[in-house]
Amino acid sequence: MKQKNDPYTSSTIQPLMPSFDDLNFSHFNSTSFKPSPWDEAIFQVPCYEIIDPSETSLAQASSHVGHYTVKLDPLADKALLHRYGFYYADTLIEPSCKQDRLINHSHVDIAVVSDMPLHELLNMCDNSFVYGRFHRDFNLSKVQADQRYKQWLEQLYNNANVFGLLYKNNIAGFIACSEGKLMLHAMDVQFRGQGLAKFMWSAVIKILFEQGENEIRSSISASNLAALNLYSSLGFHFDQAQDIYHRLTEATSS
Repeated sequence: MKQKNDPYTSSTIQPLMPSFDDLNFSHFNSTSFKPSPWDEAIFQVPCYEIIDPSETSLAQASSHVGHYTVKLDPLADKALLHRYGFYYADTLIEPSCKQDRLINHSHVDIAVVSDMPLHELLNMCDNSFVYGRFHRDFNLSKVQADQRYKQWLEQLYNNANVFGLLYKNNIAGFIACSEGKLMLHAMDVQFRGQGLAKFMWSAVIKILFEQGENEIRSSISASNLAALNLYSSLGFHFDQAQDIYHRLTEATSS
Protein backbone atom coordinates (compact mmCIF):
# COMPACT_ATOMS: atom_id res chain seq x y z
CA MET A 1 0.00 0.00 0.00
CA LYS A 2 3.02 2.33 0.00
CA GLN A 3 3.36 4.74 -2.89
CA LYS A 4 6.62 4.13 -4.68
CA ASN A 5 7.56 7.79 -5.10
CA ASP A 6 6.15 9.05 -1.80
CA PRO A 7 9.06 10.75 0.04
CA TYR A 8 7.43 10.08 3.41
CA THR A 9 7.27 6.29 3.26
CA SER A 10 9.88 3.93 4.65
CA SER A 11 11.46 3.66 1.21
CA THR A 12 13.25 6.91 2.03
CA ILE A 13 13.23 6.93 5.86
CA GLN A 14 14.40 3.69 7.42
CA PRO A 15 16.14 4.54 10.70
CA LEU A 16 17.53 1.62 12.63
CA MET A 17 17.41 1.64 16.41
CA PRO A 18 20.99 2.60 17.24
CA SER A 19 23.01 1.58 20.25
CA PHE A 20 24.47 4.06 22.71
CA ASP A 21 27.83 3.74 20.94
CA ASP A 22 26.23 4.47 17.56
CA LEU A 23 24.86 7.74 18.96
CA ASN A 24 28.17 8.65 20.61
CA PHE A 25 26.69 8.22 24.06
CA SER A 26 30.11 7.79 25.68
CA HIS A 27 29.82 11.27 27.21
CA PHE A 28 26.32 10.67 28.61
CA ASN A 29 24.91 8.73 31.54
CA SER A 30 22.62 6.26 29.79
CA THR A 31 20.18 6.31 32.72
CA SER A 32 19.67 10.06 32.32
CA PHE A 33 19.49 10.33 28.50
CA LYS A 34 17.05 8.41 26.32
CA PRO A 35 17.83 8.42 22.57
CA SER A 36 15.13 9.45 20.08
CA PRO A 37 16.37 7.83 16.85
CA TRP A 38 13.13 8.44 14.94
CA ASP A 39 13.37 12.17 15.61
CA GLU A 40 17.07 12.16 14.72
CA ALA A 41 16.24 10.63 11.33
CA ILE A 42 13.97 13.58 10.54
CA PHE A 43 15.78 16.53 12.09
CA GLN A 44 19.28 15.31 11.17
CA VAL A 45 20.72 16.01 14.60
CA PRO A 46 21.16 13.66 17.60
CA CYS A 47 17.92 13.76 19.63
CA TYR A 48 17.50 12.79 23.28
CA GLU A 49 14.98 12.97 26.08
CA ILE A 50 16.59 13.84 29.40
CA ILE A 51 15.03 11.53 31.99
CA ASP A 52 16.86 13.06 34.94
CA PRO A 53 17.14 16.85 34.44
CA SER A 54 19.88 17.30 37.04
CA GLU A 55 22.34 20.15 36.70
CA THR A 56 24.96 17.68 35.51
CA SER A 57 22.65 16.40 32.73
CA LEU A 58 21.65 19.90 31.65
CA ALA A 59 25.27 21.00 31.55
CA GLN A 60 26.15 18.00 29.38
CA ALA A 61 23.29 18.85 27.01
CA SER A 62 24.50 22.43 26.70
CA SER A 63 27.96 21.30 25.61
CA HIS A 64 27.17 18.44 23.20
CA VAL A 65 25.45 18.82 19.84
CA GLY A 66 21.86 17.62 19.85
CA HIS A 67 18.19 18.41 20.31
CA TYR A 68 17.06 17.76 23.88
CA THR A 69 13.63 17.33 25.48
CA VAL A 70 12.74 17.61 29.15
CA LYS A 71 9.27 16.74 30.48
CA LEU A 72 8.35 17.81 33.99
CA ASP A 73 5.55 18.86 36.31
CA PRO A 74 4.15 22.33 35.52
CA LEU A 75 4.82 23.43 39.11
CA ALA A 76 8.45 22.28 39.10
CA ASP A 77 11.13 24.96 39.38
CA LYS A 78 12.31 25.88 35.87
CA ALA A 79 15.20 28.15 36.88
CA LEU A 80 17.86 25.53 36.16
CA LEU A 81 16.39 24.83 32.73
CA HIS A 82 16.50 28.50 31.79
CA ARG A 83 20.03 28.83 33.12
CA TYR A 84 21.17 26.13 30.69
CA GLY A 85 19.35 27.51 27.68
CA PHE A 86 16.21 25.38 27.61
CA TYR A 87 13.04 27.00 26.31
CA TYR A 88 9.34 26.24 26.71
CA ALA A 89 7.75 24.20 23.89
CA ASP A 90 4.36 22.95 25.08
CA THR A 91 2.19 21.66 27.90
CA LEU A 92 0.69 18.21 27.39
CA ILE A 93 -2.39 16.92 29.17
CA GLU A 94 -3.86 13.43 29.08
CA PRO A 95 -7.61 12.98 28.44
CA SER A 96 -8.93 9.66 29.73
CA CYS A 97 -12.32 7.98 29.78
CA LYS A 98 -13.81 4.69 30.94
CA GLN A 99 -16.79 3.15 29.23
CA ASP A 100 -19.35 4.21 31.84
CA ARG A 101 -18.32 7.86 31.43
CA LEU A 102 -18.41 7.96 27.64
CA ILE A 103 -20.93 10.32 26.08
CA ASN A 104 -21.75 8.67 22.78
CA HIS A 105 -22.59 10.64 19.63
CA SER A 106 -23.89 8.79 16.57
CA HIS A 107 -24.37 9.94 12.98
CA VAL A 108 -25.76 7.92 10.07
CA ASP A 109 -23.24 9.36 7.61
CA ILE A 110 -20.16 8.47 9.68
CA ALA A 111 -18.25 5.22 9.11
CA VAL A 112 -14.94 3.78 10.35
CA VAL A 113 -12.71 1.56 8.22
CA SER A 114 -9.34 -0.10 8.76
CA ASP A 115 -8.05 -0.41 5.20
CA MET A 116 -7.40 3.16 4.07
CA PRO A 117 -4.47 3.63 1.63
CA LEU A 118 -1.56 5.10 3.55
CA HIS A 119 -0.77 7.86 1.05
CA GLU A 120 -4.26 9.34 1.45
CA LEU A 121 -3.79 9.56 5.21
CA LEU A 122 -0.28 11.00 4.99
CA ASN A 123 -1.55 13.97 3.00
CA MET A 124 -3.67 15.02 5.97
CA CYS A 125 -0.61 15.49 8.17
CA ASP A 126 0.47 18.72 6.49
CA ASN A 127 -0.25 21.60 8.87
CA SER A 128 -2.48 19.39 11.05
CA PHE A 129 -0.25 19.34 14.13
CA VAL A 130 0.58 23.03 14.48
CA TYR A 131 -0.09 22.89 18.23
CA GLY A 132 2.52 20.17 18.66
CA ARG A 133 5.84 20.86 20.33
CA PHE A 134 7.90 20.29 17.18
CA HIS A 135 5.92 22.86 15.20
CA ARG A 136 6.11 25.36 18.05
CA ASP A 137 9.86 24.93 18.42
CA PHE A 138 11.32 27.96 16.61
CA ASN A 139 14.59 26.10 16.04
CA LEU A 140 12.99 23.37 13.93
CA SER A 141 11.67 23.39 10.39
CA LYS A 142 7.87 23.21 10.07
CA VAL A 143 8.32 20.98 7.00
CA GLN A 144 10.47 18.57 9.00
CA ALA A 145 7.93 18.67 11.84
CA ASP A 146 5.20 17.57 9.41
CA GLN A 147 7.51 14.85 8.15
CA ARG A 148 8.10 13.64 11.69
CA TYR A 149 4.36 13.08 12.20
CA LYS A 150 4.08 11.37 8.82
CA GLN A 151 6.80 8.96 9.84
CA TRP A 152 5.01 8.26 13.12
CA LEU A 153 1.73 7.68 11.27
CA GLU A 154 3.44 5.21 8.94
CA GLN A 155 4.85 3.25 11.87
CA LEU A 156 1.39 3.00 13.44
CA TYR A 157 -0.15 2.12 10.08
CA ASN A 158 2.34 -0.73 9.56
CA ASN A 159 1.21 -2.14 12.91
CA ALA A 160 -2.44 -2.10 11.75
CA ASN A 161 -3.40 0.50 14.32
CA VAL A 162 -4.99 3.18 12.13
CA PHE A 163 -8.70 3.80 11.60
CA GLY A 164 -9.88 5.74 8.57
CA LEU A 165 -12.81 8.09 9.17
CA LEU A 166 -15.46 8.48 6.47
CA TYR A 167 -18.18 11.06 6.05
CA LYS A 168 -20.70 10.22 3.34
CA ASN A 169 -18.13 7.73 1.97
CA ASN A 170 -15.45 10.43 1.68
CA ILE A 171 -12.17 10.14 3.57
CA ALA A 172 -12.42 12.75 6.29
CA GLY A 173 -9.70 11.87 8.78
CA PHE A 174 -7.87 9.20 10.74
CA ILE A 175 -7.20 8.07 14.29
CA ALA A 176 -4.08 6.02 15.02
CA CYS A 177 -4.24 3.93 18.20
CA SER A 178 -2.03 1.75 20.34
CA GLU A 179 -3.07 -0.19 23.45
CA GLY A 180 -6.11 1.92 24.15
CA LYS A 181 -4.41 5.25 23.50
CA LEU A 182 -5.38 7.57 20.67
CA MET A 183 -1.83 8.35 19.62
CA LEU A 184 -2.30 10.54 16.54
CA HIS A 185 -5.36 11.95 14.86
CA ALA A 186 -6.26 14.49 12.23
CA MET A 187 -9.11 15.57 10.00
CA ASP A 188 -8.92 16.68 6.39
CA VAL A 189 -9.13 20.46 6.21
CA GLN A 190 -12.37 20.44 4.21
CA PHE A 191 -14.20 18.61 7.02
CA ARG A 192 -12.99 20.70 9.94
CA GLY A 193 -15.25 23.09 11.81
CA GLN A 194 -18.45 21.21 10.96
CA GLY A 195 -18.97 19.46 14.29
CA LEU A 196 -18.19 16.03 12.83
CA ALA A 197 -15.26 15.04 15.04
CA LYS A 198 -17.34 13.98 18.06
CA PHE A 199 -19.25 11.46 15.91
CA MET A 200 -16.05 10.04 14.42
CA TRP A 201 -14.23 9.80 17.75
CA SER A 202 -17.32 8.16 19.30
CA ALA A 203 -17.35 5.50 16.59
CA VAL A 204 -13.66 4.64 17.06
CA ILE A 205 -13.85 4.67 20.85
CA LYS A 206 -16.87 2.34 20.72
CA ILE A 207 -14.82 -0.12 18.64
CA LEU A 208 -11.93 0.02 21.11
CA PHE A 209 -14.20 -0.69 24.06
CA GLU A 210 -15.75 -3.59 22.12
CA GLN A 211 -12.23 -4.92 21.56
CA GLY A 212 -11.75 -5.11 25.33
CA GLU A 213 -10.06 -1.86 26.26
CA ASN A 214 -10.95 -0.72 29.80
CA GLU A 215 -9.93 2.90 29.40
CA ILE A 216 -9.25 5.17 26.44
CA ARG A 217 -6.52 7.78 26.72
CA SER A 218 -4.87 10.37 24.54
CA SER A 219 -2.32 13.18 24.84
CA ILE A 220 -3.00 16.69 23.58
CA SER A 221 -1.54 20.15 23.80
CA ALA A 222 -3.18 22.37 26.40
CA SER A 223 -3.24 25.11 23.76
CA ASN A 224 -5.36 23.02 21.35
CA LEU A 225 -8.77 24.25 22.47
CA ALA A 226 -10.63 22.40 19.71
CA ALA A 227 -9.22 19.08 20.93
CA LEU A 228 -9.95 19.99 24.56
CA ASN A 229 -13.56 20.78 23.75
CA LEU A 230 -13.87 17.59 21.69
CA TYR A 231 -12.69 15.31 24.46
CA SER A 232 -14.78 17.15 27.02
CA SER A 233 -17.89 16.62 24.87
CA LEU A 234 -17.17 12.87 24.92
CA GLY A 235 -17.01 12.65 28.73
CA PHE A 236 -13.22 12.55 29.09
CA HIS A 237 -11.50 14.11 32.07
CA PHE A 238 -7.99 15.55 32.06
CA ASP A 239 -4.94 14.78 34.17
CA GLN A 240 -1.17 14.26 34.14
CA ALA A 241 -0.15 17.66 32.84
CA GLN A 242 3.49 17.94 31.72
CA ASP A 243 5.48 20.96 30.64
CA ILE A 244 7.82 20.29 27.72
CA TYR A 245 11.12 22.13 27.35
CA HIS A 246 13.56 21.90 24.47
CA ARG A 247 17.13 22.86 23.78
CA LEU A 248 19.02 22.79 20.49
CA THR A 249 22.78 22.66 20.94
CA GLU A 250 24.54 23.40 17.69
CA ALA A 251 28.15 22.91 16.72
CA THR A 252 30.35 25.90 17.50
CA SER A 253 32.82 27.19 14.97
CA SER A 254 36.46 26.76 15.99
